[in-house]
Amino acid sequence: MCKIRQMKRLATALLFLTWGVQAENAAERLDSSSSVFREIMDTGDRAIPQDLLQKAECIVIVPGMKKGAFIVGANFGRGYVSCRTSRVGWSAPAAVRMEGGSFGFQIGGSETDVVMLVLNKRGADKLMSSKFTLGGDASVAAGPVGRTSTAETDALLHAEMLSWSRSRGVFAGISLKGATLRGDGDANKELYGSVLGTREIVTNHPAPKAAAPLLALLNRYSSRK
Repeated sequence: MCKIRQMKRLATALLFLTWGVQAENAAERLDSSSSVFREIMDTGDRAIPQDLLQKAECIVIVPGMKKGAFIVGANFGRGYVSCRTSRVGWSAPAAVRMEGGSFGFQIGGSETDVVMLVLNKRGADKLMSSKFTLGGDASVAAGPVGRTSTAETDALLHAEMLSWSRSRGVFAGISLKGATLRGDGDANKELYGSVLGTREIVTNHPAPKAAAPLLALLNRYSSRK
C-alpha cells in the first residue's frame, strides 16, 4: 500500500508538471469556472437543483480535471471556491487544488469538470483548512440532478458536501471520496498579488474584476428569497 501511495504521488506530480506547460493562468481558469457553471445551469432539467444552490454555504468549481497514467492513475485539477458572506452575495473566489479520488473518467473522458456544494457551516469551516480529505475529514455524497432535490435520501440529508461531474457532455452526481482539497497559493498570488489562505480570501478580501462573471451567476441562481 505504501508503494502504491508513493506511485500515485509521483503520478500526480508528473501530471502537474506536464499539464503546467499548457495550463491556463489564474484569471483564465476563473473565466473557465464561470463558463462551466453557466453551461451546467443552462441545461434546465439536468442542472444542479435550485433548492440546493439556495441552501449552499460554499461552492467549489474545478474546470477540466485531468487524468494521467504513470503505472497507476492520478487525478489533478485547479479551480475556485466561493462562500456566502455576511452581506448579500458571494465572496471573492479562493484558488484550490483537488487531487486523487474518482471523478467519473470511467465514462470515457480524459478530463472532467467538477462542482461541489458545501451545505452547512461545519462543512464550510473544514473547507477553510489547509488541506482535507473528502469522505474522511468531511462527509460527501453524489448530488442529485434536476430542478429540485425532492428525493432527500439519507446520504443527502447527512452529507456536508454534495458533488457532481461533467465529462463528454454527461452531467451526473458522483462521490468524491478519497479526493483531497487544499489551497492553491500560487494561483492566489497570481490573482491577488500575494499568497493568501482560503479563509482570508473568502472572509475578508474584495473580489477582483475577473471574478465578476462568476459572482453574477452565483447570485442569479442561488439567491435566497
